[in-house]
Amino acid sequence: MFWILLKNCINPKVPAVITMLMRLIEDFDITLTNPSAEKYQKYAKIIESAIDKSYFLTVPTYIKDSAKVTRFRAGSTIAEFTINSTNDILDLGTANTEITKILNDSGIPLNRDSFSQSVQTTLSSTTGKIYPLQSMVLNCVPPDSAQGEIIWTMNKDVIAINSTKYTITNDRKTLIVKSASQSDSGRYSCTTQKNSMPYIQWQHIAIDSLPNINVGEKERTFSCENMPVQLRCCIDVAYKIEWVLDGTVQTPSIESGCITLDHKIQTEDCSDKIFTCRLKDLPDLSIYSYFSKSVTVKTSTEKFNCKNESLGFGLYGATVNGPCESGNDGIITYTCELPGIWTPTRNCVPQKIKELEQKAKFLVVDDIPVFLADLSNATEQNINQITQSTVTVQTIVDMLSKIADISQNITISQPVMENFLKTVDILLSNDTKDTWQTLANGNTTENTSIELLRAIETISENLSNDTFNISKNSIQLNRNTIKGSFNELSQLPNSTTHIEIPAVLEPTLITIIFFTNLDNILPTRNTTNNDSTQSNVNRINGDVVVIKVNQTINNISFTFDITDETLGNPQCVFWNFILDGWDSTGCEVRPLNESGKVKCECNHTTSFSILMSPFSVMPDKDLDKYLSYITYIGVAISMASLILCLIIEIIVWKSTTRNDTSYMRHVSIVNIAVSLLIADICFIIGAAVAEQEQPTSVGRCSPAVFFMHFFYLALFFWMLISALLLFYRTVMVLSQMSRANMMAIAFIVGYGAPLLIAVITVASTAGPKEYITKTNACWLNWFESKALLAFVVPALTIVAINLLVLIVVLYKMLRRGVGVATQPDEKHALVVIARCVAILTPIFGLTWGFGIGTMVSSDFGIHVVFAILNSLQGFFILVFGTLLDSKIREALAGKLSLSNLSSNRTRSTSAGPSSSGLGFFNRIRRRYVYNISDASASSSEATSSNNYSASDTFMSA
Repeated sequence: MFWILLKNCINPKVPAVITMLMRLIEDFDITLTNPSAEKYQKYAKIIESAIDKSYFLTVPTYIKDSAKVTRFRAGSTIAEFTINSTNDILDLGTANTEITKILNDSGIPLNRDSFSQSVQTTLSSTTGKIYPLQSMVLNCVPPDSAQGEIIWTMNKDVIAINSTKYTITNDRKTLIVKSASQSDSGRYSCTTQKNSMPYIQWQHIAIDSLPNINVGEKERTFSCENMPVQLRCCIDVAYKIEWVLDGTVQTPSIESGCITLDHKIQTEDCSDKIFTCRLKDLPDLSIYSYFSKSVTVKTSTEKFNCKNESLGFGLYGATVNGPCESGNDGIITYTCELPGIWTPTRNCVPQKIKELEQKAKFLVVDDIPVFLADLSNATEQNINQITQSTVTVQTIVDMLSKIADISQNITISQPVMENFLKTVDILLSNDTKDTWQTLANGNTTENTSIELLRAIETISENLSNDTFNISKNSIQLNRNTIKGSFNELSQLPNSTTHIEIPAVLEPTLITIIFFTNLDNILPTRNTTNNDSTQSNVNRINGDVVVIKVNQTINNISFTFDITDETLGNPQCVFWNFILDGWDSTGCEVRPLNESGKVKCECNHTTSFSILMSPFSVMPDKDLDKYLSYITYIGVAISMASLILCLIIEIIVWKSTTRNDTSYMRHVSIVNIAVSLLIADICFIIGAAVAEQEQPTSVGRCSPAVFFMHFFYLALFFWMLISALLLFYRTVMVLSQMSRANMMAIAFIVGYGAPLLIAVITVASTAGPKEYITKTNACWLNWFESKALLAFVVPALTIVAINLLVLIVVLYKMLRRGVGVATQPDEKHALVVIARCVAILTPIFGLTWGFGIGTMVSSDFGIHVVFAILNSLQGFFILVFGTLLDSKIREALAGKLSLSNLSSNRTRSTSAGPSSSGLGFFNRIRRRYVYNISDASASSSEATSSNNYSASDTFMSA
């Protein structure tokens, strides 16, 4: 877009000086802020020549050779220049069209667009400073020749008429900014039309920062005795303050930014005193809350452990706040500790850093070079305070992140990047290691360190095309153009990290940054273990290298020095900002016949390092491969077993469900098998989705997770139904319930409760997108929302209830003398109880007990045991729930005998009558009749004694 802005300084006796702006179609290069830079001088010469040539030929009032480029600024790239003319009324349309053509032909791209006439003027009706929360009134007075509706803008954003922040009068000549704050600072303009062009009147308005009066603790207690008391009040150096007691201004001692009032407590007057620290010489601001802060001085006859004439008196464990020392902003928290001392905890930021933080909130691209120079100088000058202050480290990282964000559409020059890395180098020095550790203990280091890494990566993507090197104590940056094979070796002390790129076909710009201390601050979590606090997780064990290129490189190798040779299991990783952890995708460890080093090969570029474990275990990829084999083979066996189980139940259904207890027992087994079978099918679907997409797709993964959650829960709730039926038939032997009622209760509990839990889980976690895991598998989220507890807690609760039921049933049976009886039915009861424990506890309880273990441990054995038990649950149901049931085997044998009988009858009929064939048929028939009769008799006996052998029938039917 091409803009021409005119600023008139008109005097009838002298030529008019007109300031104009030209917008170029290219990202802003920071080097254009330096008039001595080669690019600045080149662009200025071409633009001045084009202007002079075009205006001299087409604008009669233009004074030849008067065009002068005064500066370049961002947005995208704006060239500001001046011309002299004998008249301020100009027709520049044809001339600017010609300028556009000349500059495009010269390699400076412009678009043909509208032109604007611009005048810097005074819009604000306030003559002095504007303070926070005051209303700001701006008046637009366009010239008589201006036409059209007035449009108000703030920093190029059009101000809406119906806005809660602004009020515009009906004639649109007045703009009122309500409750102004520092964020309302900027360039305000009103635009009309003049000479068929926009006519812009503008003013840059700055609103003062919010005063921050710091008096420390608002209430302080002292002994009621003759003693001095010191009250300290601090504020930004831009304001002045004073102490007031009962309306009378006190006389304090003054230091930079602070005043200290000496007060004496008199024994004869121990009443409470309220001292007020307020802004000085600004009575109009008294209506605002920031105008003043008060301190109440109280007295007491109580005995205290800690005493201080400024902080007050207190007992052990008490805490008070006080302002930081002069030259610093923030608070110091004091704790009363043995032996009667107020121990300080500092949360102070150097005043210069605090001032830069305020400027950073409204930083624009043009100011980045100067701002970064000021920041690096302030960081160097306050290095001792910075390395000992967590708040200061966080403040500086926030500013670096802000700079990186606003520089994404500009080109960063070597001096700017040097100041950036100079600041980072101080933050990464060995002196700050303890400060980063303090941040880690407060659980804030991960966000701060990742924010710093992100800022480094972001700003390194926008470096100029120049070749240069920057070297600091723990940082080395190399910017090169490469073609063919490429090798780069770190020159930092105690580092020999080596980078190799075998072949680059086209000239490619590459940026390599080596860090020897960045590993001290970055978290160690990877995409399979998000807990960096565990003592046995991987650790960064080498340099961190950031690589940025302007083309795709598919093969790059690194050779890292190992910093701690006691660690093993090296993994080549890069930081994945999407998955928020170290990721090994696309990177492999390669053999290297050299001790103390690790070689990695990767097929992409980003932030690399090596993770190593404090114990020797199988690498993550091998572990995942073997666990996958175990899981998929087990699931296949499980599904085949479940299908076989359902087929057997269909075959023997009529023969084994002749009483209510047996009927409900088989209903439970069938629903357990169906639930687990569907859950296994959903598991396969989810595994396929997770294998195709990383991070896992929320849209494709969530349905599979929902149905897995639902049917796995249904499995446990049907186990609960079985246990409750056992309890009901064993303990409540005199109570009777119809089959219809038992079925209704069973299906409500078996499917209703799991459905309710699954729906509540997805409703409470789907909004913040924390329903499923972000990596590796389709399953309930654990690390962010703990949604997995919605499965683990109900499942393990049911296991506990089932164990309790077994204990009660066993106790009731043993009280009846089952343990000393010799009758077969009594002995069979003990077998049935043992089988019940084998089904409920080891298989399902232990399975998910190991499942919890996998969440808190990376031990390979725990993962293997869980994978085996979890994937073979269907096989266990077939064996313990079906095949080991004697009555099912008898019924199945009867069916098979009947089938053989039918087959033999068919063969005998085809062969014709024979004595031998008839004898065989008769023997088979007699055997079959005997078995059926015997089974019928047993069934009849069981039915007649239902009340006494119900539990036995449940377990063996």
